[in-house]
Amino acid sequence: MRILSRCFAVLVFVGLGVYASAGRAGGTENMTPLLLDVQDPPVPFRGSDGRVHLVYELWMTNFSSADVLVEKVEVLDGDVVLQSLDAAAIAGRLQAAGQRGSAGKLAGSAQGLLFLHLTLAAGAAIPTHLSHRVSVHVSAAPPGRQEITETGGEVTVDRQTVVSIGPPLHGEGYISADSCCDAVRHTRAALPVNGRVWVAQRYAVDWEELDAQGRIYTGDRERLESYTIFGKPVVAVADAVVASVTDGLPEQTPGKFPTDISLDEADGNSVILDLGEQHYAMYAHMQPGTIQVRVGQRVAAGQLLGLVGNSGNSVAPHLHFQMSDKPSSLASNGLPYEIKEFQITGRSPGTKAFDEAEEKGTPLAVMPVSPAQQVKGAMPLDQLVISFKGR
Repeated sequence: MRILSRCFAVLVFVGLGVYASAGRAGGTENMTPLLLDVQDPPVPFRGSDGRVHLVYELWMTNFSSADVLVEKVEVLDGDVVLQSLDAAAIAGRLQAAGQRGSAGKLAGSAQGLLFLHLTLAAGAAIPTHLSHRVSVHVSAAPPGRQEITETGGEVTVDRQTVVSIGPPLHGEGYISADSCCDAVRHTRAALPVNGRVWVAQRYAVDWEELDAQGRIYTGDRERLESYTIFGKPVVAVADAVVASVTDGLPEQTPGKFPTDISLDEADGNSVILDLGEQHYAMYAHMQPGTIQVRVGQRVAAGQLLGLVGNSGNSVAPHLHFQMSDKPSSLASNGLPYEIKEFQITGRSPGTKAFDEAEEKGTPLAVMPVSPAQQVKGAMPLDQLVISFKGR
């Protein structure tokens, strides 16, 4: 038995990635040290750029004893390459399990998620199935046999109906901070909750607001009333039933990261609406004592829910909004949505410039869009200045 065990161990090591033999039924057996899987199928939706987007995660498991360097990933529709990522792009999108930083390799026996964002060409047909061709360097394999290409992670695209909603706020100057589809804070917020890894915030957005001078706040950074969005009305995005309400949690001091926040208080004062057909709209960080609805109540689109605040795990007043398939802000699968109508009036220089403006209270160098771009039936993408007119 010892001899058999030793022989098998040598076979596995020597043949790693290149060892093949005829199967008993005449097939071919290959070592596949990198295992590929897609847990949550992508749901196609229309972005504010007029293009169709698919956002999902490719799970990678390094089933070898040493590092695997991921050199190239291709997203395939049959034999057609829809997207190709080189080593640099992969290094900015691959996160080892439990890490928020990204790297281009997986340590031995490690698992990671490659966060993918596929934008289809204008007018292109939406694929029915996707697979992935991955080229890697496997350090545990013998010299000369370390370069391996595998195909896997087959998934059927989820063509469920994308929910159409109204805006969660009314007015102008709102900026879609950390919105879809490459925002590290939301799109890549994979969390292990109740025995499963969820990406509930996959399509979440933090709505903030600029004043006429392009500032997020003026005056004292630690004063709630200094922020343009503080106290603005939060409204129902659709006719719905109130599934959950949390109220009575204190406001946080702006400019300071909260400490000792438990999971059940992370959203602060919040409301979750049941829109039906497993679509739930979640609003977080509202002012204490301002929530106007109760669990089980039916609400109409545009109805007042509460006021924007800074409760829970929040560093500045804002409205966190997301859609998911369960009445939980964490243990749920994030879903896309399309807002019926809005206007794009400007574009931010990017997340880095936005974060600096939020930290220092300086004007954000917005690039105006004039005349305003009228958008119907789409999701506002990241770092846009948005106007929601009327109901």
